[in-house]
Amino acid sequence: MASNRRVLLNSRPQGEPTDANFAIDEASIPEPKDGEYLSRTIWLSLDPYMRGRMAEAKGYAANVNLGDPMVGGTVGQVVKSKNPRFKEGDYVVEYSGWQSYAVSNGVGVMKLDPAVAPLSTALSVLGMPGMTAWWGLMEIGKPKAGETVVVSAASGAVGSVVGQLAKLRGCRAVGIAGGKDKCDYVVNELGFDACVDYRAAAANLYKELRTAAPKGIDVYFENVGGAVQAAVVPQLNDFARVPLCGLISQYNEMQMNPGPDWRLLLIKRATVTGFIVSDHFDKMDGFWKEVPAAVKAGKIKYREDIVKGIENAPQAFMGLLKGKNFGKLLVQVSEDSTRSR
Repeated sequence: MASNRRVLLNSRPQGEPTDANFAIDEASIPEPKDGEYLSRTIWLSLDPYMRGRMAEAKGYAANVNLGDPMVGGTVGQVVKSKNPRFKEGDYVVEYSGWQSYAVSNGVGVMKLDPAVAPLSTALSVLGMPGMTAWWGLMEIGKPKAGETVVVSAASGAVGSVVGQLAKLRGCRAVGIAGGKDKCDYVVNELGFDACVDYRAAAANLYKELRTAAPKGIDVYFENVGGAVQAAVVPQLNDFARVPLCGLISQYNEMQMNPGPDWRLLLIKRATVTGFIVSDHFDKMDGFWKEVPAAVKAGKIKYREDIVKGIENAPQAFMGLLKGKNFGKLLVQVSEDSTRSR
């Protein structure tokens, strides 16, 4: 008999998350009420922001309560509906979290057409990561032809799109990633001009970045923080722009590390702007005009790192925070019958 397999927040992490912070249970499949529908989860997105939702400290969005399913973006298929907007068989992108089935009233839910693009792309290049890349680079970075754009976590779901968008605007795109295979992918497959392997560079990171970006850095798309940030900031050009998207190297820290040298940011007259992409979902006309067409034409490429089975989501998520994923990390929760199209 089918059941609703869920991954719950069992306890709050102290530092790095562990298996003990999660619990897997089997619940009955919920029944939709009037105005609701029931969906079967096909794809679950795993993203760094989820680490903040596990904490007790207040963040920019509500934290997960102990005993509740972990939050997350999903693609599902409607299997039962009492909502006139949705019919059985519809594909939807929603926010159902780490569970096999979910009930929704349809608010904020978007229907998907698998004939237009693979369903999973609604959680990657044509979803939140792609929008994050586009908004941060276009609206905050404001790249100009001939400038140098540096992006950390360059092989990831966001960073990979940032670099390709920069190239489409005539910029020099320099990636920073962890491992030769990731750097080879960034340069040879995505078309970046250079990529620095921060793991191999170690103490020579500053020097290798200077070689890759000899004219300095006009735009730095920040995803990582820590030692990478420390190597970048002194190399910013005057009036550089820094879209501050994430600081994944610091999400498991129990106390704050020293920040950037604010004196350097002052001298460079740099602009550092933190942003949360969900604040701007209603301003994405430019994204929808550019990115889907560029993906279809092969001008923007993407890579997926797929883990099968929702019970494997905790291990995959813990690996994500250590940079073990290669591309957009997704959990395939159930069969995607459109996948072969």
